Amino acid sequence: MQGIWLILDSFIAVLALVVGFFLHKIFSDRKIGEATTRAERIVQDAEREAANRTKQADLAAQEASLKARTAFEEGARRRQREIEQIEQRVLAKEEELARKLEQMERRLNEIGAKEREVAGREKTVAEQEGRLALALEEQRRKLETIAGLTAEEAKRQLLGQMEAEARREAQLVAMRLEEEARETADVKAREVLATTIQRLAPDYTVETSVSVVDLPSDDMKGRIIGREGRNIRALELHTGVDLIVDDTPETVLISAYDPYRREIARRALQVLIADGRIHPARIEEVVEKVKKEMEQHLKEEGDKACFEVGVHGLHPELVKLVGRLKFRTSYGQNCLQHSKEVAWLAGMMAAEIKADSKLAKRMGLLHDIGKALTHEQEGSHPELSLQVLTKYNEPPSVINAALCGHENVEPETIEAVLVEAADGISAARPGARRDVLESYIKRLAKLEEIAMSYKGVEMCYAIQAGRELRVMTKADVLSDFDAHQLAKDISKRIEAEMQYPGHIKVVVIRETRAVEVAK
Repeated sequence: MQGIWLILDSFIAVLALVVGFFLHKIFSDRKIGEATTRAERIVQDAEREAANRTKQADLAAQEASLKARTAFEEGARRRQREIEQIEQRVLAKEEELARKLEQMERRLNEIGAKEREVAGREKTVAEQEGRLALALEEQRRKLETIAGLTAEEAKRQLLGQMEAEARREAQLVAMRLEEEARETADVKAREVLATTIQRLAPDYTVETSVSVVDLPSDDMKGRIIGREGRNIRALELHTGVDLIVDDTPETVLISAYDPYRREIARRALQVLIADGRIHPARIEEVVEKVKKEMEQHLKEEGDKACFEVGVHGLHPELVKLVGRLKFRTSYGQNCLQHSKEVAWLAGMMAAEIKADSKLAKRMGLLHDIGKALTHEQEGSHPELSLQVLTKYNEPPSVINAALCGHENVEPETIEAVLVEAADGISAARPGARRDVLESYIKRLAKLEEIAMSYKGVEMCYAIQAGRELRVMTKADVLSDFDAHQLAKDISKRIEAEMQYPGHIKVVVIRETRAVEVAK
């Protein structure tokens, strides 16, 4: 029985395998059929799409071909129209040339007729000239026979007489013109000078050697003097001026022959009064600060002067030197005001005679530029002017104008002549200069020059109206004994080389400073 069940199970298994095989085959055939159907459908769709795209491509190609053909036909028609227009223009030109050719032929015929007519007239004139020449020759022979002179001799005599008469008349005319020119030039020169002097005649003689500083109250005088006079001594030491504190209410006088030094002291004193802190260290600090500010002030004054006169394009250092002229005097005359007046006078005279007024103004403003350096460098102001103008590339004409009237230098341009005349007008008019002040300033400058010539001298100041010479020395160069000997040497040299009223006290100061910084 068990064997039967085994056989039955085997049969069932085989039957199941057979049924499964047939079912799998049926399903496989169905799937294959469906896939074949889908593939055929896809192929048909692809064929239809390919056919559509082929049709579209054919249509696009036909459309492009149609457009190209239309464009070609349009271009051909346009070129045809252009060719027709060109042909019409060529035909018009040919007609115009034909007309011109006819006109030329007609003119040539007329010219030929006129040439034949002119040739006939020339022949007639030549025959007449021949007969006239024969007649003139016959007449000349008869005249030579009557006069007893040949034609060449008569010509020479006639030319000699005409030449003598012409020279005599030319000399008379030249003398008359020269006299008229001299009279006219004198009158014109007087007119030009009178006009320019009337248009510009300021009075600007400067103050002698004193500046006044106003005080808020008389109590400030005591603070300026300081304990045992240390503040006033420090101020005089660092500025080189003579500070006068007297009974004049609410006023302090600053005395110094150098206006630049006096201006530094005045500005420093005003700063100290406004600040209220007055002691030796603060005085030294303020004086150094004011000295630095004065450099900017000099440039501003130079720019202002150049703008007033109308001179442009100067080197910045030249502009600064022009500003420094404000603190220089010549015979009591302010050098900057004098230079501006010379520039104005020269420019106006140049305008009157149609010369270069801008160049004349430039020459006038810079003609005394060397005086801005006479207190710092050796040499006369013409030599210093030559050096500084050459250094800053000023034109030779400007340099020549600065040297005119000095060292036998002659003016090379009409503008230089005008500057020389303007310089004389500005300096020589009444009240323009003071000879006494100039000699006083020269004496003070000579005092400082003598002191600065010795080795070891750092700076020196002539104060007390020239009655005291204060000399600051370098402590690392000179000893105390050397300082005493230096005072004797300077005093003896002053006695030997200078003339002065009264006595001059020579004070030599040797100061040692030890400075450390606490960190």
